[in-house]
Amino acid sequence: MRSPLPRAHRSAVVSAWVIAAAVALAAASPAPALADAPLTVGRHADPVGRPEPKAGEAAVIGEEHARVHARLREAAKGTQSYPQAKRTASLASLQESQLKTNAGFAAAQFGRFAEFFPSPDFGVHVALLPTGKVLLFSFERTEADPTKETGPTNTVGVTNAGRAYLWDPSRGTGPRAFKNVPPPVVLMPDGSYAPRPAPFFCAGHAFLPNGMVGVFGGNVGGKGGSGAKLSFVFDPWTEHWYRNRDMAVGRWYPSAVTGADGRQIIMSGQSERGTGTPTPVVERFPSLRHPVPWRPYDIPLDLAPQRLRTDAPFRNDYPHLFSLRDGMIYGLGRDADQQWLFDPVKEVRTDLPRRPADFRGYGSAVPLPAGFRGPDSVLVLGGDPRDPLTYKLAGGRWTIEGPRAFGRTQDDTLILPDGTLLTVNGALDTRDYGNGPFNPKADPKYRQIELRDAGGHWRLGPAQRLPRGYHSNALVLPDGRMLVTGDELQQIANDPDIRDGMDGSIELYEPAYLHRGPRPALDRVPGGELAYDAAFQVSSSTPGKVARAVLLAPTTVTHSVNTSQRHLELRRAGGSGDTIGLRTPPSAADAPPGYYMLFLLDAKGVPSTAKWVKLGVR
Repeated sequence: MRSPLPRAHRSAVVSAWVIAAAVALAAASPAPALADAPLTVGRHADPVGRPEPKAGEAAVIGEEHARVHARLREAAKGTQSYPQAKRTASLASLQESQLKTNAGFAAAQFGRFAEFFPSPDFGVHVALLPTGKVLLFSFERTEADPTKETGPTNTVGVTNAGRAYLWDPSRGTGPRAFKNVPPPVVLMPDGSYAPRPAPFFCAGHAFLPNGMVGVFGGNVGGKGGSGAKLSFVFDPWTEHWYRNRDMAVGRWYPSAVTGADGRQIIMSGQSERGTGTPTPVVERFPSLRHPVPWRPYDIPLDLAPQRLRTDAPFRNDYPHLFSLRDGMIYGLGRDADQQWLFDPVKEVRTDLPRRPADFRGYGSAVPLPAGFRGPDSVLVLGGDPRDPLTYKLAGGRWTIEGPRAFGRTQDDTLILPDGTLLTVNGALDTRDYGNGPFNPKADPKYRQIELRDAGGHWRLGPAQRLPRGYHSNALVLPDGRMLVTGDELQQIANDPDIRDGMDGSIELYEPAYLHRGPRPALDRVPGGELAYDAAFQVSSSTPGKVARAVLLAPTTVTHSVNTSQRHLELRRAGGSGDTIGLRTPPSAADAPPGYYMLFLLDAKGVPSTAKWVKLGVR
């Protein structure tokens, strides 16, 4: 449940006597025993009910204050079943082992994990916005014991609710750096029709050309969860959510990708009939009868998606979708025999060769950098704890590439500004870190990152603070650092104060290039839209240090599915003095319209702090 009071009131302003009274009340009136949640692979499992005010309490102290009391009573129960002392000791042990492991890794070669701090959200979904802020959204927890299911998948009614926050890195890492941006209140077709913040967790999402994030699907509730028809955009400029017309079908665990025309293609997901009923329906947003939202003030509101003539009969959810330089959408399913090519203009689907690897759980996939052109190949990795190999799809055929140190699932692989790859997070299986499901104890190897150089060779690097598996995420920030978050089980198992409302956490990693000397400077970039295959100029007070200029697309990611990643080298086009001439990518198929981070790099790969540019002129 999300308290109706702002987070600050939940964490800092709620007085000590209220907390003490809640704990005492819970101790005097023990909660009934809660049944262990059954494991459902790839899904949430049985949660517990939403805490409700006691009868008559709201009449005395008001509805909002009564719900704060209810939340605190529930927190007290969670503290009894999994005491704070256990969480504190676990976090301290992880910090100690991290320091010990990382002492052997030189920062200039392997980078370093630098900061770890609380967050008000679990970060099941994250997106880097063109304002430089990070959108995090998930669900309101219904359980504070990490050996039970945290989320409200199976519940019907107000407990099944979503939440969202913005983190502003310019405001630091404390509570004031976060802003609550709650989703719209909706009535869900679950039989109760009770209003609640939209349960849009485990949705699919992608960027629109105007920097907004389209979010599709979510959870209606019921046995195993069921697909919601919800369609929203988050506007980074007004920092508000806007609702659009429902999709044709419900989607629970769908994928979405932005095509060369700026429209979003949505596939897969469990339907409104419940888990076990994946939908083959393909939709685009917005429909062709509506213009693509292009300018920051073009707010999609009440726009309809459109069903495509082709279908996408994925047997399993969250396929990897990529728009490559040929303008086609590549749909890479978790089943080896479900690899498809979609033509979004002709609306047809054709077969791609079977992937050499067998079934994969949630593993990552990356469109590999290809110079100044858009990507024409994809590296598929992870998703199978028994398979450390990586698999490349290029030119319509698969090849087996160099292995990582070991197999892992629930991993996240990112393209860094220098064009190298980095894998972070991972586990043995869904909710299993090597010691059984819903057991916070983890095999320490899954905490180590892996780095891939330009030659395709992998090596192990330093360890992150927490093990992060299912629902873990990562993205690259404009200053070149990497943000790591997600995995609600591990976050509540290592919460420094389970009662303060800050039940998530974020860790920041500094790649090796940030420890190899001063950065080149990027002082100014064009403020308007940039046409494709066109010259433009940037200014730098250190022009002699600049060896390369690259574009890096911002990330929006969940469940190891990151459809927005893209890395392009920019061609040089003259320049003199502090002015550097560059040329944009050749076409929208090479780089779909929208906002990109522009980095200048020196000969050692040290990047400037990025500035945002917008590709595409309508």
